[in-house]
Amino acid sequence: MIQVSLLFALLASLLHVYIFSMESITWTRPATWQRFSLASKADAETTRSLAYNQGFYNLFLAIGALAGIVVIALGHRQVGWTLVFSSCGSMLLAAIVLALGGRKYFRAAVLQGTTPLLAVVTGVLAVVLG
Repeated sequence: MIQVSLLFALLASLLHVYIFSMESITWTRPATWQRFSLASKADAETTRSLAYNQGFYNLFLAIGALAGIVVIALGHRQVGWTLVFSSCGSMLLAAIVLALGGRKYFRAAVLQGTTPLLAVVTGVLAVVLG
């Protein structure tokens, strides 16, 4: 169960690194701003600094979960699980907030929140069943 949880945490982290790259690196490229339903390059330029900042939030959450995975692998389970649960829990809560933003965000919220949810649920089971 531990490996399953860590796999989901890894997948959640990789997705959030990808989201970081779109929001903080490629935001003004047509393929990226269109994916985020922006109407024009001008809209992408207007929202660039906000997206840049949001991208780094996603990167920091990914780094926290990745650090937790490494720390667990090194045998420091309490610290590692704290990092995994904190980071993946924050990813999950952010996805819930995104879903509450309206119907058009629901698909993105499900995509963003599924792997952290599975990481947290299977992680709790792994810790409890120990």
